Amino acid sequence: MVFAGFGTLVNAATVALGSTIGVLAGHRLPERTRTVVTDALGLVTLLIAADAAMHVEDHSLVEAVGSSAPALIVLAALLVGGIVGSLLRIEDRLEGFAGVLQRFTARRLGGEEGQEARERFIQGFVSSSLIFCVGPLTILGSISEGLGDGPQQLLLKAALDGFASIAFAASFGWGVMASVISILVVQGSLTAVGAFLGSFLPDAHLAALTATGGLILVGVALRLLDIRQLKVGDLLPALVVAPLVTELVVALR
Repeated sequence: MVFAGFGTLVNAATVALGSTIGVLAGHRLPERTRTVVTDALGLVTLLIAADAAMHVEDHSLVEAVGSSAPALIVLAALLVGGIVGSLLRIEDRLEGFAGVLQRFTARRLGGEEGQEARERFIQGFVSSSLIFCVGPLTILGSISEGLGDGPQQLLLKAALDGFASIAFAASFGWGVMASVISILVVQGSLTAVGAFLGSFLPDAHLAALTATGGLILVGVALRLLDIRQLKVGDLLPALVVAPLVTELVVALR
């Protein structure tokens, strides 16, 4: 019998392995090819984001809050979460942390140096952390494992993330490997929440959270496609706000 947290450890291991393969392969690819790979990742991220965002029409959410409220709940979550995130400067702090990691790898592990290498590392860390940690499989899988339902969902996610990390690392380098820290912290915390609090999040609240996460991933896709560099990190508090707003609407209805 596997222990709670096994799925997260496997997920971190597959991303580490995929990142290593991607970095080794990426050095052999010309800049034009790496750009095409990044564009492809952006398009796939957009597809995943659209699928998650469609949870705004989830039956349990519509039944709990009414047909006109789900979109307003997501809007409120993004607005409130964005304000909180910008005041806390979450995006800046994420980039600062990535910068510290980049300097460490450059000095201790012989990584690339220079402003361009730093920006590439930060982009890889922030984008891959958001993609690997904001999504329905992350939330459902981690909480389910904490509840004792097994790591099956996280093992599926581990396989998907492993392949994705190869492509990401081919374009962004060791910054993708650093996202292992984010996976361990985020999924480990959610597993602990599931273990201690049980199945506490109703389906309607989970649907609102997933739809909100889908729109945040749209922002990640826009960054990867170099359309607009949205401060996606500042929107992360919306993931906490969405279930709270849902509960408020349910209570007032």
